[in-house]
Amino acid sequence: MKLKSVRLTAVASIAILLALISSCAKKDDAVSQAEKVDKINGVAVPGIEETKQIAQEGFVYGLPLVMYYTSAYELFVDPASSQYKAPIGKLTNEARVFTYKDTAVITPNSDTPYSLMEIDLRAEPTVISLPAVAKGRYYSVQLTDANTFNYGYMGSRTTGNGPGDYMIVGPDWKGETPAHIKQVFHSSTPFSVVIFRTQLFNAADMPNVVKIQAGYKVQPLSAYLKQPAPPAPPAVNWLKSDAEIAKSQFFEVLDFALQYVPPSPEEKDIRAKLASIGIGAGKQFDMKDLSLEHKAAVLLGMKAGNDAVDKYVASGGAVIDGWNVGSFFGDRAFYNGDWLMRAAAAKGGIFGNSAVEAMYPLTRVTGAGETLDGSKHNYTLTFAKGSLPPVNAFWSVTMYDGKTQFLIENPINRYLINSPMLPGMKTNPDGSLTLYIQKDSPGKDKEANWLPAPNGPIYLVMRLYWPKETPPSILPAGKGTWQPPAVIAAS
Repeated sequence: MKLKSVRLTAVASIAILLALISSCAKKDDAVSQAEKVDKINGVAVPGIEETKQIAQEGFVYGLPLVMYYTSAYELFVDPASSQYKAPIGKLTNEARVFTYKDTAVITPNSDTPYSLMEIDLRAEPTVISLPAVAKGRYYSVQLTDANTFNYGYMGSRTTGNGPGDYMIVGPDWKGETPAHIKQVFHSSTPFSVVIFRTQLFNAADMPNVVKIQAGYKVQPLSAYLKQPAPPAPPAVNWLKSDAEIAKSQFFEVLDFALQYVPPSPEEKDIRAKLASIGIGAGKQFDMKDLSLEHKAAVLLGMKAGNDAVDKYVASGGAVIDGWNVGSFFGDRAFYNGDWLMRAAAAKGGIFGNSAVEAMYPLTRVTGAGETLDGSKHNYTLTFAKGSLPPVNAFWSVTMYDGKTQFLIENPINRYLINSPMLPGMKTNPDGSLTLYIQKDSPGKDKEANWLPAPNGPIYLVMRLYWPKETPPSILPAGKGTWQPPAVIAAS
């Protein structure tokens, strides 16, 4: 899953930035006047150059937090949002896979019907009770906190397909673990998203998925123990956020979100820098409080931060035949204060799985490095005989619009090709499997292997759920014995 709300490739309009940059080119420009003093709420703000650097670092550090907050706001807080699912604390089951109509998250998967919820751990822990799931059907329960750390998993790979009760606790929890709880998971923030993915084999299989989803139970610890509930936590006066607000008021949203993200030791320096420009606990950042010169510095810093994130997304992993193969998602220890990697992971696909749960080779280019564009070429992707993606669960190749990273509307309502579809697909005489990637049908005889493309830039994501860890394997990321084949221009 990936959030659309903070794409931020234009942190300000081009016209504004050009005007600012143009003014900064003058001999006596604002950015060179480091001695100039600005204030927020009566407190002196660092000089222009330092402010620009802080804005750059703060953008990189804060991007995942803003993306998480905006996504959670649209999905669980704002009933007026077109992407609203359910209030905080209530599990919602999707008896369908995502389509082009789903736009709360960028690059959503269309393999596994989702069950989603946001949990509030301020007053007490949450207990998740899982049903028995038939062996052979993959499912997972991903726990991601507001830091975008994947701090735990339940499901086929980790806890098996048998039933069980599991407890999630917030950063301040110091209570006892009840009997019958198989495992305790620790969120670094008081709010956390819980993402259930249940494998769907085909359209006729949906009733089976619905039955499994009905067995997922999430409740407060007090309800699980059949005890009185503790006092309710203070009500939250949520700050509205959506795609446009997150772009135009990035640091205001970050400022609000930070009050629900307790600082860790590795955040000490960046939190102090943000505080120096009025962002952090007990503060209230507002761009209008800054002088024109400091506003320019903040915008330029944000652009520099965004450029750094984009560069990492494009080249942070190993590039193999045009595919970017990397490991970008994980827990706090995995990131270890590498805010750029965390930001790239969020922008490339917020709520993505850790590598051992799923790998995500992605590409916008052919094996020769040419940009994929459905308006100019047809393409093929061929897996040699015996060289399909090596997984314990299943694999897929999903098509997205290269501009928006959303699923695309197409005449056959097909957004991906995955391994459960193999029995209905055609192999080549030599046993290889070719996918036809193009905007128009390749002909009825090849439609089973057709992955419809947009009439423009293409973004392809391969998903390997529960990748095998013994050869052939895509793991370790970028160094595995199995590698994705190149996309080739056919015409």
